[in-house]
Amino acid sequence: MLLYYITDRRQLRGSEAEQRRALLNKISQAARSGVDYIQLREKDLGARELLHLATEAREKIAEAAGSGRETRNSHPEMGNGKRETRLLINSRIDVALASGADGVHLRGDDISAADARVIWTKAPAARTSQLATCNFLIARSCHTAEEVRRAESDGADFVVFAPVFEKGGVQGVGLEGLRAACRHAPQASTPEASPAVRIPVLALGGVTLENARACMEAGAAGIAGIRLFQENDISELVARLRANANLETAKEGKDAK
Repeated sequence: MLLYYITDRRQLRGSEAEQRRALLNKISQAARSGVDYIQLREKDLGARELLHLATEAREKIAEAAGSGRETRNSHPEMGNGKRETRLLINSRIDVALASGADGVHLRGDDISAADARVIWTKAPAARTSQLATCNFLIARSCHTAEEVRRAESDGADFVVFAPVFEKGGVQGVGLEGLRAACRHAPQASTPEASPAVRIPVLALGGVTLENARACMEAGAAGIAGIRLFQENDISELVARLRANANLETAKEGKDAK
């Protein structure tokens, strides 16, 4: 199960300075607890402020990596070697490159993953930093199965699919919609289902500890959330989510015998 924490310091209590400190503490906790990805999504910040925050976030993640946290094997679909916490910057590929982040998360209306990859390849920062020897991750927000297919063909590493469940009055696509995005379920114009997508699809939107397992059963490779991580003790949440995922894996193995 891949875990994707999307940040929003404005949901945290206190003044701007207190929210910032609380956010960096959450990022540190997430990294120490083994969250796979953290998306820095502070959309109200200008480039300079976002760069400063991204640099601080990267330092917190690096500190967590050096604190003796257990390193697990990577999810086989990702092919990234060791599974360590990766930092992605929302939309701003320039800030991602300047801060030394691990990648960028593209909105639905952003440039294509293919174009983002070209920018990274040609950027001086990619040739003169540690980015030159690692895979610059590109995630994309998707809302339909067709958008997932397009993101895959454009070379995205994984997608975040939303909204799955109803939240804030916004109707979700439900588990059937998620299953269609993950498995290319039959459309009205096609009599048969297409092959399953090869890139991981992470479920977002109203996902809770109680329904996360259902998302995995529908074909999701993991789950994403803002409040899910910010309103819970992250270490306890991660432990419970992974325990549920392990139970499901064990059940599948038993049923296959």
